[in-house]
Amino acid sequence: MMKVNFQVVPLTPEHWPALEYLFGPQGPCYGCWCNHFRMPPKLRKPLLGEGARQLFEDRVRKGPPPGVLAFAGDVPVGWLQIGPRAHVPEWNNPRRASTPLPDAPAEDERNWAASCFFVRKGFRGQGVTAALLAGGLDFARVSGARLIEAAPMDNEGKRSADGLYVGPESVFQRAGFAEVARQKPGRPLMRFVL
Repeated sequence: MMKVNFQVVPLTPEHWPALEYLFGPQGPCYGCWCNHFRMPPKLRKPLLGEGARQLFEDRVRKGPPPGVLAFAGDVPVGWLQIGPRAHVPEWNNPRRASTPLPDAPAEDERNWAASCFFVRKGFRGQGVTAALLAGGLDFARVSGARLIEAAPMDNEGKRSADGLYVGPESVFQRAGFAEVARQKPGRPLMRFVL
């Protein structure tokens, strides 16, 4: 198989059409449009579909970029939501694998979360997730982040590709993340200090 080089860029307003193309008309994850960790279910669920798309588009237009996009040439092939933990309050819920630790509070905008991945079918298994994470770390570094945390799946072989929206542990390990806690079975809390 030929190695594909991916370009990873922050999701700024000029890249919104590429994200829409990547996600498709229904949006990923049953119409979530990456609002899952941004608001509680009672507010999010009625918006699924067009309402969620509009809410996320507004978020992108207001800035700062809520993550990074990967391209293979001109084709958008992947997305990583990465940014301050404070921007994804549901990710900080005390019942989650991603609950913040006392040394990295969610209120500190320098403490970031790599919370959601989406990779286009046909490009899965080709290194898009690793490219997104590397580009996300670069984006975090230039944006003044102190650390990035993630709560990936540790049993990636037993999950569907859709179930890996939090990413597989192996990709984070190869990028230099270390496990700092295990608050739920199968979901390590991993950290990369910049």
